[in-house]
Amino acid sequence: MSLTSYLPTPTQLTQDQLEAEEKSKAQKSRQTALVASRREPPPYGHRKGWVPRTLEDFGDGGAFPEIHVAQYPLDMGRKKRMSNALAVQVDAEGKIKYDAIARQGQSKEKVIFSKYTDLVPKEVMDEEDPELQRPDEEAVRELTEKTRQALDKAVSQKIAAAMPVRAADKLGPAQYIRYTPSQQGVAFNSGAKQRVIRMVEMQKDPMEPPRFKINKKIPRGPPSPPAPVMHSPSRKMTVKEQQEWKIPPCISNWKNAKGYTIPLDKRLAADGRGLQTVHINENFAKLAEALYIADRKAREAVEMRAQVERKMAQKEKEKKEEKLRELAQIARERRAGIKSHTEKDDGEARERDEIRDTRRKERQHERNLSRAAPDKRSKLQRNEERDISEQIALGIPSQRPSSEVQYDQRLFNQSRGMDSGFAGGEDEMYNVYDQPWRSSKEMAQTIYRPKNQDMDYGPDLDTLMKTSRFVPDKEFAGADRKQRSDGPVQFEEDPFGLDKFLEEAKQHGGSKRPSDSGRGKEHDHEGKKRRKE
Repeated sequence: MSLTSYLPTPTQLTQDQLEAEEKSKAQKSRQTALVASRREPPPYGHRKGWVPRTLEDFGDGGAFPEIHVAQYPLDMGRKKRMSNALAVQVDAEGKIKYDAIARQGQSKEKVIFSKYTDLVPKEVMDEEDPELQRPDEEAVRELTEKTRQALDKAVSQKIAAAMPVRAADKLGPAQYIRYTPSQQGVAFNSGAKQRVIRMVEMQKDPMEPPRFKINKKIPRGPPSPPAPVMHSPSRKMTVKEQQEWKIPPCISNWKNAKGYTIPLDKRLAADGRGLQTVHINENFAKLAEALYIADRKAREAVEMRAQVERKMAQKEKEKKEEKLRELAQIARERRAGIKSHTEKDDGEARERDEIRDTRRKERQHERNLSRAAPDKRSKLQRNEERDISEQIALGIPSQRPSSEVQYDQRLFNQSRGMDSGFAGGEDEMYNVYDQPWRSSKEMAQTIYRPKNQDMDYGPDLDTLMKTSRFVPDKEFAGADRKQRSDGPVQFEEDPFGLDKFLEEAKQHGGSKRPSDSGRGKEHDHEGKKRRKE
């Protein structure tokens, strides 16, 4: 007894039970049917030497891993081969229609001539056939109007597309449609038996963006069919024709890999130079003529320029000779003592002009001074009254030379002689500051004191001067603090003895010093004694 015998029957079958049930049904159908309507792969264990080829071999399933061949269940992974091969078509006589190749991709209305019979002219059976007659004027006018309208439409579309702002398209005329409804009666169609509908084309917004993508690249249509080539019946080729059709091999002027020895006539014949006709362009003659004319004009211009230069040089030479002649004449007149009236007048006019110019400059200078600095004018006037020595001492620039004689005032009314200011003719003596500057006692007492004692230092200035607040901790050697002067600082006369040194140098002059010369001799004598010892 198994467990399944105690359990109730399942309401839903498993996958294995479904497959087993389908197999049993298939076996029953094979037994009843005369021919099997479905191919299935053989079961496991019976697949030796079997290869799945068609879709039915896979049984709506996947590939078989135990069969090591390329498998494409449901054509998955198989490359689709696109072929443009045409199906074989035959005509009414059973011959193959080769013109299908030329008609491939062309419209059915296009006329394509691909047979010999298309080139054979048709026989005119009836001259009065309406198809062979010329169209009348009305047909020509109608066809012309249609052609003009078609061309205008194409041109207007091109122009409108090129415009930056596109205008709205014109609407077509309204159409009126009369119809009778199938349901008649008072309850239907508002009791009307017929209705008239006015159909108008909907206005299109010119600024509306395109609804469909039109920028896709569309493949080009097929080209025009090839021209039919009609072959004549084949015939045997003669020896002459074979020689005429014989093409010489390619001979290169740069490469000869196999090292063939090629004659020059063959090389030139292969080059094709003999077949070329030498043609000289007429522009060469025009260029040569233009160059000749330009050269001739340039020579004429150079010659004309040279003539002008020669004439100018001749005129310049004549001017110089005339000027030299005038100068020689003036020199002869001066040598003879004859003064021409024109020269005399010119000299006097020149002098008057110079005087007038000088006075004008002086007036201009005075006006500028009075305008710029009025006080400076009085100062200049004061300086003019000073004598020459005071002007030199004050550094005043020298005035204009005058005929009046000027003297140094210091030379007059002096008790001493001429050598008082020159130290007896001794030029090298340093006696520039031989007297004190402003030696008066009042000046010495007031020069180092403040002018306003109340504002700067207060009333006790003497107390501040006598205080010992700013006394140095260590004094200089030889300094005496007891001696204190109220005047300016006084220096000792020649503390280093320079005057004495200069006097000795002047006395000896350029000769050797005796001390140095004697010491040198004694030194040499002592050296000789040491060498002897």
